[in-house]
Amino acid sequence: MALEITDGNFEELVLKSTQPVLVDFWAVWCGPCRMLAPVVEEISKEYEGRVVVGKVDVDNNQEFAAKYGIRNIPTVLVFQNGEVVGRQVGVAPKKTYTDALDGLLS
Repeated sequence: MALEITDGNFEELVLKSTQPVLVDFWAVWCGPCRMLAPVVEEISKEYEGRVVVGKVDVDNNQEFAAKYGIRNIPTVLVFQNGEVVGRQVGVAPKKTYTDALDGLLS
């Protein structure tokens, strides 16, 4: 299951991770975010142990959403060694996300 990432644990779970990290910035009221949620959960299961997968509720955690310029949701960021190496705004096919992760794992 995708981790709940907050302003309080973002640095520890995302920026200090030794594994690639996929972060879904979302909100409860966002319809497209609900469409993307099952895809994020699938990726979380498929990449367990190799990639950290988490979700940031932008309504409750605005610090890092602002820091990374999240203006539209859903936005998925991929981090490697604390740096953003991928960004997808809006819902995309699952392969878009898995290709980004596979490129970091190969």
